[in-house]
Amino acid sequence: MQPNYRLCISCRQVAPKSELWRIVRVYPDHQIQLDQGMGRSAYLCPQANCLKAAQKKNRLAKALRAKVPDSLYESLWERLELPSRIFID
Repeated sequence: MQPNYRLCISCRQVAPKSELWRIVRVYPDHQIQLDQGMGRSAYLCPQANCLKAAQKKNRLAKALRAKVPDSLYESLWERLELPSRIFID
């Protein structure tokens, strides 16, 4: 794997870091958040099938070794729907 490339935890595809969503378990308070922070990270493709599989098989929780709140999945689904709304308007 080349520098600045990451692996999607759902589909196992390698892609540039900038094209994937980053989910972080922040150290030391173990909060789960998107995009920013230092700590354990997992990367996910911004595609519906990857997000659906990650949610169904609990892959984010396994990769981050922490319970992932439902609100995080909701915000990821909203993020996924946002580009389609921009092009429709």
